[in-house]
Amino acid sequence: MAQANKFHLGWFANFCVDAWNDQWGSTGGQDWSGSFYVELVQHLERAKFDYLLLEDKLMVSDAYGGSFERELKHALHSPKHDPAPLVPLLGNVTNHLGLIVTMSSTFYPPYLLARLCSTLDHLTGGRVGWNMVTSAEDRAAQNFGLDQLPRHDERYARAHEYVDLVKQLWDSWEPDAVVRDRETGTFVDYTKVHTVDFEGKYYRSRGPLNTVPSPQYHPVLAQAGGSPQGKDFAAKYADTVVGTAADPEGMIAYRDDIRRRAAEYGRNPNDIKVLFLITPHLGDTDDEARAKLDRLVNNEFYIERTLAHLSAIVEIDFTKFDFDKPLPDDLQTNGEKGSLASFIQRGSGKTLRELTTAYLSTEDALVGTPSTVADKLEQLMAKVGGDGFLITAPGMRLTRKYVIEVVDGLIPELQRRGLTRTDYEHTLFKDNLLSY
Repeated sequence: MAQANKFHLGWFANFCVDAWNDQWGSTGGQDWSGSFYVELVQHLERAKFDYLLLEDKLMVSDAYGGSFERELKHALHSPKHDPAPLVPLLGNVTNHLGLIVTMSSTFYPPYLLARLCSTLDHLTGGRVGWNMVTSAEDRAAQNFGLDQLPRHDERYARAHEYVDLVKQLWDSWEPDAVVRDRETGTFVDYTKVHTVDFEGKYYRSRGPLNTVPSPQYHPVLAQAGGSPQGKDFAAKYADTVVGTAADPEGMIAYRDDIRRRAAEYGRNPNDIKVLFLITPHLGDTDDEARAKLDRLVNNEFYIERTLAHLSAIVEIDFTKFDFDKPLPDDLQTNGEKGSLASFIQRGSGKTLRELTTAYLSTEDALVGTPSTVADKLEQLMAKVGGDGFLITAPGMRLTRKYVIEVVDGLIPELQRRGLTRTDYEHTLFKDNLLSY
């Protein structure tokens, strides 16, 4: 097996309730000041993570059982606050960590999003990224006056045009447009600021932006899509991609597909960093780590909580299926197709209950001491070939204890092996992302 190269690290979270009723639930779900996330980013920067990605949703889901009950009972996707205003707060207590915020191309007007990203990039000194999502929930559409979302393929057709427009708006000021010439009293050379006069099938905009070019000029673009349309979108635009494949063969196939599509768009495939979503389960001994995971999966609320979470993102009511039978082979969705595909494991023959149990606990799960998990990550990255991992807490139930286990246990072990960075090479987020 090839030796693993140094890989990138990200953290996947949201401005949501922590594990409020767990034994190590920290704030108990009472503090929405952002202080919990201030601590989080300081720990991540200490461990030399590339970035924090803040996920977002724009609805209270009733996909599971046709009711808000489980969604709100377990504080799954709601309550949730807007992550964009959190970014300057986090940028103010860090110097190098990238901060990626999720904003929907379906609901943000392109001009507003382009201007907001540029402003946030200034406020963080060149460390902002935009997670380009189309949204996948009809309940979100109904909050914005629509009956339902456009179909999956049309959402991506609109998104291609949307990002083209946003990039043109960022380019509407030439990099050296601000001259600050005291002799002529000229702050901006107007000949270097241009309208975009964009006329597309879905969007129109005159431009230019009324913000000066940001430190990165174009913020880092992130994307998480498992469908063919999502991968094509990522290959054309993204600087970093969230991969959801759960096994080495799936990871290899996913990354190779992204890189092939990128080359077809004339891009250097090495300029796209694919980070695979993982959840390490750590303990002082391998047996202790396994016991922790078993307690999590065997919790009385685990299946309900997991399926309610999945129902919200794939727009399928899993209460309609027998938990002790396999799901139908022809199960389809207008929601997150990649998330559905990674969950249902077509052809496996597993029942819905078995699929749910395996969602966090599989034979090759990342379970054990920091050394054991580091062994697995090193072997996995050597086999896959790059580019890194995006860590998220078990069931998205984040605690201070889990953060410390990762940044003071797992990451030092990876650093000792030369697998992750021990310092930041550059000031700008994108430069650090492309440094290896």
